Order: sequence, then structure tokens, then C-alpha cells
Amino acid sequence: MASSSTVPSSASSPPDERVLVVTSRHSPRRAEILAELSRRDRVLAGLVERHGPAPLDRPVPVDARFAVLVRSIVSQQLAGSAARSIHARLTGLLGDVTPESILEAGPDALGACGLSGAKTAALVDLAERAAGGQVDLGRIGRLGDDEVVEHLVQVRGIGVWTAQMFLMMALRRPDVWPVGDLGVRIGYAAAWRQGALVSPAELQRLGEPFRPYRSTVAWYCWRVADAAKQDGARTP
Repeated sequence: MASSSTVPSSASSPPDERVLVVTSRHSPRRAEILAELSRRDRVLAGLVERHGPAPLDRPVPVDARFAVLVRSIVSQQLAGSAARSIHARLTGLLGDVTPESILEAGPDALGACGLSGAKTAALVDLAERAAGGQVDLGRIGRLGDDEVVEHLVQVRGIGVWTAQMFLMMALRRPDVWPVGDLGVRIGYAAAWRQGALVSPAELQRLGEPFRPYRSTVAWYCWRVADAAKQDGARTP
């Protein structure tokens, strides 16, 4: 699971690079994690068999963290195709996505890429804070998950969902459970046959048995939600 300063339950699915780390340097290997999750829950065992192992990647380099955060802001409450289109125009404008390139471009040029006024203001605020050192993406990896969220939500337009996507996509933290993410809520309800869409509060409780590997479970929820969307598109 953010848009403005808080995360609504209708937050979009994350940026397309849904490559999540399911291990960290000090965690068990991926196969062991998947085996453990499969042992804990039969539904999840079936999802592992159906969708294969969740991808594994290392945390992104420090100098790429800003660009990941920018993409998460661009993707707030947008369908994947719309987010990709706007992000492509933005990178075409900026070249390297850095605080300096955003500040040099200015709000008018950013808005011309298709960004809303709120997202344009969020990117400018992020760039100013990153350039001024109030947001320190170089050292943020040393913080715990909750501390990362607290550090990032000081930026205009960054709420819990965006900070959680950064934890998952940039820092590759293994136990992030974005209960406000609509794709996770849809996927969980479909896979575990919950009927009605699961509320964020209920999903928080339901995720407890999967600690400390909830990022992996979220990845499978996204897969189920994606499959459901594709099946719906094929239905006459």
C-alpha cells in the first residue's frame, strides 16, 4: 500500500518493477522462505506452485534510490499503463532523475509530463529536501522499517503507501505488509476466498502469521490481482 499525506485504501498497485527481495543478507535463502510459508499456509503453497518463486534482487544502489522514490510518487493512484506513460515522459524530460534535474526543470515542465499539481509539488518538495539534506537517502538504509516511513512522510505527498513501496522496491525489506494497497487487498480476498474486499485493519490481522516474510506474501497477492484483472478483460 499513498497519495497525498496519507494512504487511502484505494491506493494503486506499486510501480511495475515488482521485483521484491524475499531475503536480505542476514535472512534464510529464498527456497527456505518459500518452503516455510508453504508449510504455514496451504493457499500460499498453491500460489507458490502456480506463480513460481517470487523474484529476488538486491537493494538498489544508493544513487538510484531517489529515482525509485520519484517513480513511486508518479504511480500513486494510477493504473500501470498511465503511470508508465507519465514516467516515460518525465524521464525523457529529466534524463537522469536527480534532485538537481527536477529543480532545474521546474513545476511547469513537470506538469507538462502529465503530473497532477499535487504530484508536481510533491516531487519539487522531495527534490528540495533531498538536496538540502533533510531527506537523507544515502543513510536511510540504516533505519528500521518504521523509521524509514517516519523519515519519508515528512515530504509533501508521501504517505505510508509510498514509503512502504520504497521499503520494498528500493531497500528490499522482507517484511513489509502494505494493507492499504488495493492490489494486495484484492489479491488476498480472491486467493483466500474472503468474499468481500478485506479491510486494511482486517488484512493487518490476517498478515500476522506470515511474519517476517510479508513482502513475499504481498507479491503473491499482486500476482492474483493481476490474474483476476486479465481474466476479467477476457470475459465478453
